[in-house]
Amino acid sequence: MITRRPRGATALAATLLTLALAATGCGADGGGGGDGGDGGDGGGGTGGGKARTAPSTPPATGNGPYPSPSDSATTPAGTPGPGGPRPTGTPKGGTARPGDVEQTDADEMSRGALKALWTFDTTVDRRPQDAELRTAEAGWLTGAYADRLRAHRSRPVPGAQWQQWDDHRAYTTVGLKQTQDAAKPPDTETEAWRQWTVTATPTGRDRWRGDPVTVTAYVQLTRSAPGKPWRVAGITVP
Repeated sequence: MITRRPRGATALAATLLTLALAATGCGADGGGGGDGGDGGDGGGGTGGGKARTAPSTPPATGNGPYPSPSDSATTPAGTPGPGGPRPTGTPKGGTARPGDVEQTDADEMSRGALKALWTFDTTVDRRPQDAELRTAEAGWLTGAYADRLRAHRSRPVPGAQWQQWDDHRAYTTVGLKQTQDAAKPPDTETEAWRQWTVTATPTGRDRWRGDPVTVTAYVQLTRSAPGKPWRVAGITVP
């Protein structure tokens, strides 16, 4: 599930956090990491299946919502479980998939999953949760996490912000910047945490451009054994 911690936010950010990022509440099961920023990328895959070299990152600061080692339960990577409606349509920029990156690289896997989760397109999405279903179906998540997102399919009708996007036939471009936190626990053979700054910018097909939304996302990743592919098991948005 995606855990959210209250903080002052714009109405747009609050809408995205409430509607777009699937299952709210406590608990997590996975993670990944990223790169030094790629604004304007609408969520398409990187292609080639090759891992990119991670750029330098700013000094570690802050105090992230990381569990102590004894509190962290490893959930093996798995195939998204059955149940729930399948998403239809392809958003502008395409859908990023694990096969586009090196799946044993926690940075790459967390980056790709966040890009998929924040990529919305109102010409194919009826509501923000459709992006969650696409992400689950693409294979970025553990089976347990994917099932939880599907289980939370029933939610309120999207609000005024989503309607504004829909009026402009808008889609988002996603920028990602890797950030570090001094409290991040060290990686183990089967668990890793990554922190990202995510910026989603809505753009209308009528040339309208909305205000960008920026959030910090803490991503937990797990895998069944060393050398196996990572999968995202949970995301925390402070």
